[in-house]
This record gives sequence, structure tokens and C-alpha cells, in this order.
Amino acid sequence: MKYLLILSTLLLVSCHKDSNKKLNLNDLNWIDLTYSFDSTTLYWPNNKTTFIHNTDAEGLTPLGYYYSSYSICTPEHGGTHLDAPIHFAKDKYTVEQLPLTSLTGNAVVIDVSKNALANRDYQITIEDIKNWEIQNGKIENNTIILFKTGYGKYYPNRGDYFGTPKTGIEAIPELHFPGIDPKTASWLIKEREVKALGLDTPSLDYGQSKDFKTHQILMGSNKPGFENLANLDKLPATKIYVVALPMKIGGGSGAPLRIIACISN
Repeated sequence: MKYLLILSTLLLVSCHKDSNKKLNLNDLNWIDLTYSFDSTTLYWPNNKTTFIHNTDAEGLTPLGYYYSSYSICTPEHGGTHLDAPIHFAKDKYTVEQLPLTSLTGNAVVIDVSKNALANRDYQITIEDIKNWEIQNGKIENNTIILFKTGYGKYYPNRGDYFGTPKTGIEAIPELHFPGIDPKTASWLIKEREVKALGLDTPSLDYGQSKDFKTHQILMGSNKPGFENLANLDKLPATKIYVVALPMKIGGGSGAPLRIIACISN
């Protein structure tokens, strides 16, 4: 059953002429796929800055009421975040240009953790997709595909998650984590018309990538990517509805992302 249809039906029920009838969401369970942004947030090793959270005001005012306000500073790409197409494709969507239809929809989770945990340089294959479809059915067009590599269990330990505890440019050659093979990305776009791709690693491309070809392919098709996802182990393989809303940064190549998934109880 389509989760989009379920949500639409629920919304129609909520608009019933009897205003005393409330929307019943007891049959739905929302899972947060987002890591908090704080001092532990992981960024690409050569980022010059990380997440900064400054206190501008905090405490009792002269009039006796409590007040707090903070300022933040963060690179676009770090923690749970969205890659907008412009990140690797000239003249494609920036963050604020992405239509909501590109950020919401039916989703599936493909578990590749057995291979990925056995090989830090694993690249997700077309065969992985086809084997999943044997068990779960063909992936329908316009689906959001999330890959569970199992590396979410390492976050926020930089050494275990990235494959090296180093930071700076010298860390780049030592990055070892799984990603999506470019051939797989091309196949998913052509054969399954995928809406978006996401996974529980630092990048859509595997750690040793030099040309970020998977990024180029996905974003060249004007499709977004979601990186550093949390709690994929709490999701079933199918019957998922995802809402992935980034900070709406004008002209942004990426943005911090609050992504949630709806499943049935």
C-alpha cells in the first residue's frame, strides 16, 4: 500500500466537516534519521570549521524572566545533510530550488551491511539491488532509496566512521568507507527512475573515490543525496514514507537536514 495514499487519506479525514474529529496518527510511527548538530558532529576531514554554537544570551533578565538565544556557524556539508544537485552539477538545483516532491515520498531500505562491514572499500552493486528485489519486489519508479551499510553504528567516532582519525588534507588518502558504485547510480536513474539516494556513511561515493563519479551522475540528473543518516536499523525494508527537509539556504550546494521516516506500527 502506498504510504503517500495513506497520508493523503489521513489529511482528508482531518478536514472533515466535523471539526471535533481529530487526525488519528496512532497507526503511524515516526523515526528520526538525523544526528544532532553539536560538538561531536562529523565533517569532511579538510573542512576548516566545524559546528560552532555560541551563547549570545542566557539567564534571567532584569525583569525576572528567563531568556536564551544562540548563534550557530556550520559548513553546508557535515552531520546529517543534503547534497543539492549544484554540489556536483553546474546550473542544476540549489537547495532552495529543490521542489518538495524531490524531498518527500515512498522509500525503501536496502541492507548491504554484510558486504560493507566486511570490506571498508565496498561499493554497492547492481546485483545488490536485484538480490533485494528478489525478496521484496521490484522498486517502483520515483522511490527514495536508502542504503544501510551498518556504518551508522560507528558515528560519531571519526576513526571508525571515516577509516582514519586524522583531519586535514593528509587524511583524504586514508579515507575508507563504503559507497554507491557509479554504475549502480546510473542504473538506478535509468532503470528505476530513483527520486533520491541516501546512506549511513560520510559520502555517496566510497572513501577512496577521486572523482566522486556517483555524485556527478546523481546530481547531473538533478536529484539530491542524503548523507550521514541515522537509525536506518530501525526501519523495515519497505512501506516507508520519508520527509527530508533541509535548511532552506539560498544558493546552497548543501544544507543541514532534518530527515524523518514514517512506518506503520
